[in-house]
Amino acid sequence: MKIKTLTVCTAMALGLMSGSALANSFDGNIGATSDYLWRGLSQTGGEAAFSGGIDYSHDSGVYAGTWASNVDFGDDKPTYEIDFYGGYAGEIESISFDAGYIYYAYPNADYDGDFGEVYLNLGWNWFGISTSYGTNAQDDETYEDAFYIEGNISYDISPTLSFAVAVGNQSFDIDGVEDYVNYNASLTKVTDMGDFTFMVSDTDIDDDDPIVLVSWGYGFSL
Repeated sequence: MKIKTLTVCTAMALGLMSGSALANSFDGNIGATSDYLWRGLSQTGGEAAFSGGIDYSHDSGVYAGTWASNVDFGDDKPTYEIDFYGGYAGEIESISFDAGYIYYAYPNADYDGDFGEVYLNLGWNWFGISTSYGTNAQDDETYEDAFYIEGNISYDISPTLSFAVAVGNQSFDIDGVEDYVNYNASLTKVTDMGDFTFMVSDTDIDDDDPIVLVSWGYGFSL
């Protein structure tokens, strides 16, 4: 589904969870972005997106949640996405980890484009690596056995301002769908009113132009 016109928002939802964040609690999040990007490709045809989610985290490291956003893949395609995920996160020595499963659902699509991914994220100091493997694809098998890997570096300029760069590679195990590389750089400002991010993103896909976006996210306890 996503490759046809293939968030910041998803990245925020699936980011590495630190040990201090693993409280036994329910939390909510809302967000807005000028363009919903997923691995460098727009999910909204270059238009704005609004999102929200609910997460449960146990002090053992087990967590589960759901997240939803509007999408736009063209005529007669789904207008919203709902993700369901669960996993286990923690820290060993100075290395953080997050392993789990996420299912991408498009309830009002004209065909079943849902699919899932198993993921593993690792972090150390400034550095992080994220991997995912596609599974449980329904009518559209684009992401069945697809593999994604991304490396990123994040640096805190100040207690409320951070800079990050990331490079990822999406590969497919299906004829006629080409692999591609995506990369981005971003600045995030933390405020009492939420986190504001400015990002520049691009891919190596022919005729693909750089995308500049701004986003806002706010998390709260339930």
